[in-house]
Amino acid sequence: MHSTANFRGAIFMCLAMAGFTCNDALVKSVTGVMNSGQIMLVRGFFTSILVLLLARHFGAMRSFRLVLSPAVAMRIAAEVAASIAYISALGQLPLANASAILQALPLAVTLGAALFLSEPVGWRRWLAILIGFLGVLIVLRPGPDGFTGAALSVIASVVFAAIRDLCTRRIDHAIPSLFISVITATVITATGALMIVPLGGWQPMSAATVGTLAAASILLLVGYQFIVLAMRNGEIGIIAPFRYTSLIWSIGIGILFFSEEPDIWMVTGVAIIVASGLYTFARERNRRMATPAQESEPASP
Repeated sequence: MHSTANFRGAIFMCLAMAGFTCNDALVKSVTGVMNSGQIMLVRGFFTSILVLLLARHFGAMRSFRLVLSPAVAMRIAAEVAASIAYISALGQLPLANASAILQALPLAVTLGAALFLSEPVGWRRWLAILIGFLGVLIVLRPGPDGFTGAALSVIASVVFAAIRDLCTRRIDHAIPSLFISVITATVITATGALMIVPLGGWQPMSAATVGTLAAASILLLVGYQFIVLAMRNGEIGIIAPFRYTSLIWSIGIGILFFSEEPDIWMVTGVAIIVASGLYTFARERNRRMATPAQESEPASP
C-alpha cells in the first residue's frame, strides 16, 4: 500500500516539475517587457479561471472560510512569497542556474520534516544535507560575480517552497486539492495586482505576450495540482528527490531557447546537490525496509 502511494507520488512529482519548469521558461521570456507584479497578475488571472472551472466541474469548491485554517493559510503565504522571490530572480539568472539552486529544495524539505514533523533523520543524512548546501554555494560561487541579489532571491524561494510543502502535509485530506489550487491562484493574482505600481506600473502587452502568459498559466496549473497530489500521496523522504527531473528540462530549455551553457561550477554544484539528495533518499528507503524486519524478529526469551 505504501509502495503504491509512493509510486503515485513520484509520478505526480515528475509531472509537477515538468509543468513548473516549462512555466518558468515562458515567464523568463517575458521578464524583459513587464515587471514581476504584472506577470503574476496576468498569468494568475488565466490560472485562476482555469482552476476555478475545473474545481466547479469536479465539485471541489468549498467555503472560502477554510483559508482561515492555519495549515492552508501558511501554505498560501509561503506559495506567494516563493513566487515573488523566484519570478524576480528569473530575469537576472540563467534558467539552469536558478533551477540548480532550487535542487536544494528536497534537502530543505527533509530538514524541515525532521525539525517540525519529527521524521527521523540520522547523522549520515544530516551530513548529506550539509554537503548538499555546500553544493548550493558552489553553484552560487560566493563573490561579486556569483553571489547576487537574484541568487539570494532563489534561496529565499527555496525556503518558502519548503514551508509550503510541509504545510501541505498538515492540510485536512477532506479539503480537495483543486480547491487549494483555487485559493492559491487567486491570492497570487491579487498580490501581483498590488505589486504592479510599486514596481513601475503597467506595461502594454502584445498578443504574443498574452498568449505566452496564458500558456504559462496552463503549465502552472499542472504544477499546482500535481505538487499537491504528490505531497499528499507519497512520503516526503521518498518523493522529494524526484524534483531533480526539473534539471533535465531546465538545462535543455536553457541551451535550446536561451543560448545558456552550463559551466563547470554549476555542473559540479548540481552533482553534489543531487548526490546528497539521492543519498538521503537511499538512507530513508533502507531505514524503512529495516524497521519491519526488526519488528518481525522473535523476542528474546
